[in-house]
Amino acid sequence: MFVSFFPKPKLFFASAAIWALAAILFWFFGGEQLGAVLGLPPAAAGAPPIIGITVLWSKPFLWFYIYFAACVLAFYAFWAWYSPHPWLNWSIPVSAFILFLIYFNVQVSVAVNDWYGPFFDYVQGLMSGTVQSTNAEFYAGVASFAWLALVGMNVSVVNAFIVSHWIFRWRTAMNNYFMENWSKLRHIEGASQRIQEDTMRFSQIMEDLGATFVQSIMTLIAFLPVMIRLQVHITELPIVGAIPQPLVVAALAWCLFGTISVMLAGIKLPGLQFRNQRVEAAYRKELVYGEDHEDRAQPATTSELFENVRKNYFRLYFHYIYFNVVRYTYLQADNIFANIILGPSFVAHKITFGPFNQISNAFGRVTNSLQFLLNSWSTIVELQSVHKRLRAFEATLQGEPLPEIDQRYLERQGADGPA
Repeated sequence: MFVSFFPKPKLFFASAAIWALAAILFWFFGGEQLGAVLGLPPAAAGAPPIIGITVLWSKPFLWFYIYFAACVLAFYAFWAWYSPHPWLNWSIPVSAFILFLIYFNVQVSVAVNDWYGPFFDYVQGLMSGTVQSTNAEFYAGVASFAWLALVGMNVSVVNAFIVSHWIFRWRTAMNNYFMENWSKLRHIEGASQRIQEDTMRFSQIMEDLGATFVQSIMTLIAFLPVMIRLQVHITELPIVGAIPQPLVVAALAWCLFGTISVMLAGIKLPGLQFRNQRVEAAYRKELVYGEDHEDRAQPATTSELFENVRKNYFRLYFHYIYFNVVRYTYLQADNIFANIILGPSFVAHKITFGPFNQISNAFGRVTNSLQFLLNSWSTIVELQSVHKRLRAFEATLQGEPLPEIDQRYLERQGADGPA
């Protein structure tokens, strides 16, 4: 699944993680200051944030773009020399570009959050009659947001297009790799479906989860300092009172509670999803045989196979009831949680309309990034079931025993004849 697209996968991903960590640490412990050598110094300490689209091509941002490109180029050059791979251009430069576009959109979100404060304080002043303004000034403020939204939207469109091609390239790599070894794999139950369908689903789910995870980490890194800066407006939290770092503590505790609740509620789903693919594949396979052989797909056989499909789906439906109750109850409560923790500050008149919008947005971004497992649990369940099916291919090619469920299938085949 990975060796077809990435060179020496275990070493590759370990080195990517180490290199990324080293690049991040160097950035925070001196690399950011090196931009001054090229006339691109960091923002002055205590300087107010730049409001509007121009922040995206300010000097600190331009230096980060150069720094990111240099780190990617060095990593690519090493692997091109150490372990050339036919898909190296897609597995490193294109993957890095996708990560950069995700980072860029996170920074657009931060810029929008910075815009919230002064603009909504300005709106509050207009509504209360304490600020005098003109139509031109009002629409100039709206236009500042519109430019950020327009850039973010177009970057998302470009990213979606590139990601679609990236997914299909990974599927192509897996397809070619498995087809080269078809003679060793054809005896595995549902081998044709695993190659035709599961390779596409695996690459698509991995990209989706990977991109979501990276975006969550980047959002957390970008918005935690924003939230820490804004919590000067927070006097205390409900019930617990005044504590250090109230917004951060509230976000961590709330997300930990939600993630553990959903994981416990969905603990049975991966096995049921995998079982669902097996019974569907068995039913479909019998019908395919029935197209060419009159003695196959007889009513008694198909009824039994479809009954297995029905039973598994009904079990899934049952277990999804309490899973969805827990998940959707938490997500609905999440919509008002920020307002609950801001209650004491509202009552104490410590917060205005601008900071309220900034805090609500920043808190929502941070909690959403911390809820990666919660929001992605259904996708993770699907990935586990697909991985189990493709794992039989890897076990065969590596000379390892088949997964237990595939061994049981082969035993039944030997006892009953071809199914």
